[in-house]
Amino acid sequence: IETIDLREQMKTKQMQSIFAAPLIEQLQKSIEKGEQAILFQNRRGYAPMLECQVCGWNAQCRHCDVSLTFHKHTNRLRCHYCGYTQAVMPACGACGSHELQQKGLGTERIEEDLKTMFPAAKIGRMDYDTVRSKHGHNKIIEAFEEGEFDILVGTQMVTKGLDFTNVSLVGVLNADALLFYPDFRAMERAYQLLLQVSGRAGRREKRGKVMIQIGNVHHVIANYILEGNYEDFYQAQLQERKQFHYPPYSRLIQLTVKHKDIKTTIEAANKVADYLHTKYSGWVVGPNAPIIQKINNYYLRDIMVKIPIS
Repeated sequence: IETIDLREQMKTKQMQSIFAAPLIEQLQKSIEKGEQAILFQNRRGYAPMLECQVCGWNAQCRHCDVSLTFHKHTNRLRCHYCGYTQAVMPACGACGSHELQQKGLGTERIEEDLKTMFPAAKIGRMDYDTVRSKHGHNKIIEAFEEGEFDILVGTQMVTKGLDFTNVSLVGVLNADALLFYPDFRAMERAYQLLLQVSGRAGRREKRGKVMIQIGNVHHVIANYILEGNYEDFYQAQLQERKQFHYPPYSRLIQLTVKHKDIKTTIEAANKVADYLHTKYSGWVVGPNAPIIQKINNYYLRDIMVKIPIS
C-alpha cells in the first residue's frame, strides 16, 4: 500500500484528469502484464456539478438542497436524493451566460477518460447506474472475472468482498472525500472502506499493489492504513469517543424535525430541543441544520440525545 500526494502532483503538473502520474504508470504496467485493476471513486455520474464561470451559479435540485449531477449517457441532470431530473440548460439560470463548466469527476467521466488514456484497454464501470437492470450487478462481476475488462471503475460496490484472481492493482482516486465528513463515524468508515478496497488486490498467490491518492498525506488515517495498524487506530477512536460521549460509551437517539415550511421547522425543532434540555441537561446536542437542509421539499433540523452507559 502506498499513498500519492495529490498536492505535490498538482503543483508539479503531473496530473492527467484525476489520475496522478505514478497511478497511470502502474495502470500501464498492469495492462501490459495482462493483469487487472480496480479504481474506486465514490461519485457516480459524469460531473457532480454544472457551474457558471461568470457568476458562480450552479444547477440545483428544485426539491432538495443539493446540486444536480450531470449524466452524459442520458444528457440530463439528476438529483441523487429525490430522483428529480431535467434537461441540461444551454445557459446560466442566473445571468444567462453560456460559459457553463462541469465541476468534479464521477465514475462515468472517469470511465471515458480511461478509454482515451488507454485506448487498447477494456474498461468497465460498476455503479448504481450500470447495475440498475435485473442481474446487472452479477453480469458485471462475471464479465470482470472472465477477463472482459482490464480496468473496473466504480463506487463503493467495488469494495465489498469481491475476490478476483487476476487483480494486481487497486487505486483510490480521492481518499480525502471519505475523511472530511461531519460525523463521529467518519474516520471509522473511511478506514473500513480503504481497508476493504485494499483487500481486492493480490487476493491469492499474487502480491498486489494499492495506491491511494490523497491531498493530505499527513492525515493520521494514512499512517494507520500504511502500517496496517488496526489496534492503534481502534484505541485512538475509543479515546476520542469516550471524551465526547459517543458510542460505545453512550447510546444515541437522533430526532429529525421536518416540515415544508422552514420557519415552522425551526420553531418546532427549538421547542422540542428546549424541552429535552430541561429534562436531559448536558446530554442534548442541537437543534442543528444537517449538511443537506432540504430533501424532497421538506426542511430538516436534527436533535441528538446522548444516553450515557454507566
